[in-house]
Amino acid sequence: MSEMPSESERAAKTELPTLREVEAELARTESQLHHHDRNRTLTIVLATAFAAAVLLSLFVFPLFRIYGESMAPTLEEGDIVLATRSGSYSTGDLVAFSFNNKILTKRIIAGPGDWVDIDDNGTVYVNGQELQEPYLSDGAKGLGQCDISLPYQVPESKYFVMGDRRLVSVDSRLQQVGCIPTEQIVGKLVLRIWPLPTFGFLQ
Repeated sequence: MSEMPSESERAAKTELPTLREVEAELARTESQLHHHDRNRTLTIVLATAFAAAVLLSLFVFPLFRIYGESMAPTLEEGDIVLATRSGSYSTGDLVAFSFNNKILTKRIIAGPGDWVDIDDNGTVYVNGQELQEPYLSDGAKGLGQCDISLPYQVPESKYFVMGDRRLVSVDSRLQQVGCIPTEQIVGKLVLRIWPLPTFGFLQ
């Protein structure tokens, strides 16, 4: 899930790994460890955590598979992430939202009423202050595709979102996407559950 113009970067949808994929991932994890007992314990822990996450997704939390590269390296193609439903969101949150019958993932840069500015080097300013973005990889900054007038004020009840790979991400910098209404946000991404070696909370 990521970008809309390219068919190769399709929207995320809830596609769980097959049993064969899970078994292969567990086998690969085991082969990387040196002690047999540790192998068995880690396998049980990871499998239990994965099963619990899947059950929670079915009954409580939405689950998404990532397509595309606009959120790399934070989210990679094929990652499966768990989201929470929340009515409030903050700068820096990773969110999934509906757009043109797709589910996209981006990062919240600014909230309702905030002023956003981006210089030619891709440095983002919110309300006149440079936004600290430790989640970006080296060289990820860039003005990218932008046809809005800067500085830009975020409308009420909407959020300004951007991908972590600024040069390829299609996001609120383009009028065709714009800011995301609160009611279109389907969840805050909080936990990566696949691949198993990268299981953990998202930032």
